[in-house]
This record gives sequence, structure tokens and C-alpha cells, in this order.
Amino acid sequence: MKTELTDGQLLLRPYRAEDTQALYDAVRESIEELALWMPWCHADYAIEESRAFIMSRDEARAKHEDYSFGIFDAQTLRYLGGVGLNHFSSEHGYANLGYWVRTGCTGRGIASAAARLTAHFGFEELGLHRIEIVVAVENTGSRRVAEKTGAMREGVLRKRLLLHGQPVNAVMHSLVAEDLGLASSKRARDLIPD
Repeated sequence: MKTELTDGQLLLRPYRAEDTQALYDAVRESIEELALWMPWCHADYAIEESRAFIMSRDEARAKHEDYSFGIFDAQTLRYLGGVGLNHFSSEHGYANLGYWVRTGCTGRGIASAAARLTAHFGFEELGLHRIEIVVAVENTGSRRVAEKTGAMREGVLRKRLLLHGQPVNAVMHSLVAEDLGLASSKRARDLIPD
């Protein structure tokens, strides 16, 4: 199974212990924007939270529960953000796709390119049939990323997400292999347990 994904501009790879400081710095830079939409991001976010997240990734990957990738500039290796697949359904062959990019690097197409690379991984390596992107209605930036990725908007799901203890409506987007010019998966692989 591929562990590094690239399009020549971006490098996506699993997190390593040495990424702790870079992750922490990117989150601290982006708290004002991220905290609205990412429940794990808050004003008191500490480096210990970055370390704990990174240290939990290998086990999550080994259990096929979460495939998280750091997004890096392919030339400079600067940390740009994160992307991943989670909330798998092996019964139906789908997963959720999430992404974020540090504030100083938004608006450059990084999130949509990283999302496409990750979707390719999901279809080609994991044998998924469908990838969902669920975004709060008010999160226009992430909704634009989903559209630029090529995902189809399917509708508004009432009270689908819980943000800061409050249920909010969300827009459901989906990708299937054909959206990315890939052949349809024959079946979901047995890698992903329920």
C-alpha cells in the first residue's frame, strides 16, 4: 500500500514524530479560522495535543480506522496542513474525507489538490466505492474546496454536525471513482473493519 502520495507540487505522507512542532506551529497560526469548524482546535491548543495526535496515527492506520496524511510542499517540505480518510463503512464501501490548510497558505488550491490525491488513494488502494465530504453550511471555504475537488453536491443535511455543542446543518458532497476519471472499484477491500 502506498504511504506517500504526490502530484509533483504536494507531498502527502503519514505523520512522523518529527512533525510535532510543524503541526503545532501551523495550528497556532490558524486558530482563528480553524476553531470555528474543527472541534479539536481551540485557543489553548498545546504542543502536547499535536504530539498525542501524531503518536496515535500509526495505530489508527494499522486498525484501518483513519488514514491521516500531512500535506507538505514537495520541494521545500514545509508543512502546509492535513488531510485524511476516516469514518469508514466496510459494509457499504465508503469513508469521510476531511482537510485543512494553514492560514498563510490558503487560496492556492492546496486543499483541493490534497483532497484529490487522498481520494485517489481511497479508491485505488482501499477499494472504496464512495467518499463523502460533509461540511457545515456556513463553512464556505471548505465547501469551495469540495467543489474544486470535483465532488458532487448532494444536498443539505439538517443538524448533521455538532460544532461547539450546537447541531448545525451541513452540505453533503460525494466523490465516486468516475468523478476522478478512475475505473469503478469492483468491491470494497477487506482492509477496513466496521
